[in-house]
Amino acid sequence: MSDRKTLHAAFAAKVDAVLGALEAEGALPAGVSRANVAVEPPRDASHGDLATNAAMVLAKQAATNPRALAEKIVEHLRRDPAIEGAEIAGPGFINLRLADAAWREELAAIAELGTAYGRSAAGADTRVNVEYVSANPTGPMHMGHCRGAVVGDALAALLEFAGHPVTREYYVNDAGGQVDVLARSAHLRYREALGEDVGEVPEGLYPGEYLKPVGEALAAELGDTYRTAPESDWLPEFRARAVAAMMDLIKADLALLGIHHDVFASEAELQRVGKPEQAEAWLREHDLVYDGMLEAPKGKTPEDWEPVELPLFRSTKFGDDQDRPIRKSDGNWTYFGADLAYHMQKAADADALIDIWGADHAGTVKRIKAAVAALSEGEGKPIPFDVKLVQMVQLLRGGEPVKMSKRSGNFVTLADVVNEVGKDVVRFTMLTRKPEAQMDFDFAKVVEASKDNPVFYVQYAHARISSTLRKGAAEGMAPSGTALARLGEEELALVKQAAQFPRVVEAAAQAREPHRIAFFLYDLAGAFHAFWNLGNDAPDKRFIVAQDGELTGARLFLAAQIGQVVRNGLALLGVEAVEEM
Repeated sequence: MSDRKTLHAAFAAKVDAVLGALEAEGALPAGVSRANVAVEPPRDASHGDLATNAAMVLAKQAATNPRALAEKIVEHLRRDPAIEGAEIAGPGFINLRLADAAWREELAAIAELGTAYGRSAAGADTRVNVEYVSANPTGPMHMGHCRGAVVGDALAALLEFAGHPVTREYYVNDAGGQVDVLARSAHLRYREALGEDVGEVPEGLYPGEYLKPVGEALAAELGDTYRTAPESDWLPEFRARAVAAMMDLIKADLALLGIHHDVFASEAELQRVGKPEQAEAWLREHDLVYDGMLEAPKGKTPEDWEPVELPLFRSTKFGDDQDRPIRKSDGNWTYFGADLAYHMQKAADADALIDIWGADHAGTVKRIKAAVAALSEGEGKPIPFDVKLVQMVQLLRGGEPVKMSKRSGNFVTLADVVNEVGKDVVRFTMLTRKPEAQMDFDFAKVVEASKDNPVFYVQYAHARISSTLRKGAAEGMAPSGTALARLGEEELALVKQAAQFPRVVEAAAQAREPHRIAFFLYDLAGAFHAFWNLGNDAPDKRFIVAQDGELTGARLFLAAQIGQVVRNGLALLGVEAVEEM
């Protein structure tokens, strides 16, 4: 990777150098922390190109008022030829206007850095475990899983781009009652494959036709050994084989979206090796689990309810509204007890944890956060933990709800949707709204060729750029950085838009919000299309001006770098930058 700094990083370094100079002059105390000094675009673009809060956050330590310190900072900044103006606003913010040369230099930086433009070391090699999808291994992926899958995968890519080593993890819930139901459903299809008329699938079993191939494979391998055998003889084997078959199906479905996990952690294996017992022992050692009576259920108490002594985790100590049992009255682990052990396992190899959950799991967030907070306290180090809740997606076709899939039994499969509209449409669309907001996915609208369809709008911008570069090459004209001084205010406005990318990456990674990249790309595409449209009425505004090779070379260089930024952003979303449409 090149050592070249992007514009925002370069000007942050300039501000830092000024603060160093003020320390040397005695205007700032030596060794004062600059950790909270920010250099970023102002909220109102009319105030300038960049703003810094340096005077605001350092004035107290300098034993002066912010405006007085700002005046000293501005005095130094105005000496820099790359800064056209430095003004103090309000109580002590400093707004900077950059010389045009700074934006032309940023174009050169994009060209030099290429696919690394926007990449940063902000993550400081902090290891992050991102757990996402984690659907029960009882059938193919459906659209209820899709949004969380895309959000998690894009977030993992974003964090890596921002300097974090990332582990992509899937938690296989293969220890609960649902996998026994799966095994019984597979046994029914096994008997069917042996020629038995099983009739309608009994209520309580999975009705989807996706289990027919599993039953056929079991029949071909095992013959009729288990056709009439008691359940205790075949349940463990059918459970293991059916789960393995479902995980193969799930992995294939995820691959259609370009999603591949690093780790598949088995709940059954977690329990087999005694991780929950180890977690309980650790928690008791730290006085975080005690034996106590579970509170009666809120509201009307069931007639058969009896107080039972259970091992309770002190989750109220960490903000939960009641202490939580980690075992049931029969001695088996509660979901929470198993999850607690699982998060302890994840934390052993990560510095921070992120879970992507469906919004229907909102009720368990507080207790898992309490568990990780307890782990942080016990380990004597903070373990940042974030849960991102993802709302469901309503599938529509021309505004009407989509009918369910016969093959799946009761839902629309992810594979059917991807096969109809394509991976890129699905992935980008899932990131066009904040994950906590409800989403409609209309098959008619997501393939519409209009500005109202964000994935089309962004991909069309890249296709236009590619077409322009091909046309220029056909006419013997190539991108050239030698005459960037020919680029005027309108072209540089486009550069200013593209130059936000490194900052957007860092902010999106810090906030754990990959949808910000999709929003940025839509705005950049809009700025590009707006400049392009100027050429419809004014030929001298076109990218290719046949009679002016020098200007054409500079504009093609501009187009090529906007295309590079679009590709970099789309790559983070797992979306292809198409060459033509």
